[in-house]
Amino acid sequence: MGGQSSSTQTQQSQTAPWTAAQPMLQGILSQLGTGLNNTGLTPAETGALDTLQSNAASGNPYAGQIGGYAQSLLNGGNANAQAGDVQDNLATLQRQLTPYANGSMVGNNPALAAQLAQIRSDVGDSINSQFAAAGRDLSGANQMAYGRGVAAAEAPVIAAQYNQDVANQLNAANALYGAGNTTANTLSGMQQNYLTNQGQGVTAAQSALDAQNYGANATLAAEAQRRGIPVQALSLLAQIGVPIAQLGQQSNGTTNTTQQMSGAQQFGAIANGIGGLLKFMPSDMRLKQDIAVVGTLFDGTPVYGYRYRGAPAYHIGLMAQDVERIAPHAVLDINGYKAVDYHAATEVSRKLGEAR
Repeated sequence: MGGQSSSTQTQQSQTAPWTAAQPMLQGILSQLGTGLNNTGLTPAETGALDTLQSNAASGNPYAGQIGGYAQSLLNGGNANAQAGDVQDNLATLQRQLTPYANGSMVGNNPALAAQLAQIRSDVGDSINSQFAAAGRDLSGANQMAYGRGVAAAEAPVIAAQYNQDVANQLNAANALYGAGNTTANTLSGMQQNYLTNQGQGVTAAQSALDAQNYGANATLAAEAQRRGIPVQALSLLAQIGVPIAQLGQQSNGTTNTTQQMSGAQQFGAIANGIGGLLKFMPSDMRLKQDIAVVGTLFDGTPVYGYRYRGAPAYHIGLMAQDVERIAPHAVLDINGYKAVDYHAATEVSRKLGEAR
């Protein structure tokens, strides 16, 4: 007669894989707990932000001057202020040279009449004295000799004066033509300067608007820092503490196994959590000002010079918005602003540089 027996074996196991590292982890968690009470602004940070806000409330001290400069340029910068004087100078020259240029002075030189009168007097005295000495003064021969003498003496003077008058006419006409062209070019240059000043005024107007908005923008930047600093500190603590909280695992059940991590492995996981956060640098273009391109990486990513808003120091680096389009895995969002892992962001560029 047969029999049947049965047995049941139940195995229960409980593991604490981080026991070896527990003293060290407890110390870290204790420091994090203390840090949670110190995530607010430090006195130095508060003082700096208060100074920024005070300066912002005062506004840009040069806003009025910049606005006046822009308005002056938009009005032409007085480029045509001397246009009336230039035209008056041309009109004066025209009045003075027109009698010569139109030929009315040819043969009508007052000095010529006096010169011809003197010639007639000299010739008459010479010839009449000769005929008087011979007792033939006022004779027909006397009159004929006088007429020939006067004609011979006056002819070259009259011809020379005529040639001079014609030359004066041509010179006056050329002078008026040149003066007209010079005046036209001068007025055209003034008008071009007027238009150029207006174009510069458009650019200066934007600078004036920026100066007027300086206080508001500076206040917004200061408030962003005032809100962002505590949140960033909390985010740092959270990203350090979360990996630690995930290390401990316990299991209850039949033939269940749990993988055990050594203390070194656990510390490595924590270090990776901390390092993974610290490698990200704030690079959001909204946090920066005075931005200018200073070069490019081998993969074409622009490199900029800039200052963080409200800070005097000048930096050179990347913009998170550019990196996000090329290497989105290298960008992290922290408190609504973008940060960049420079090692990941420049990986492609480094390989291209090594290949050259």
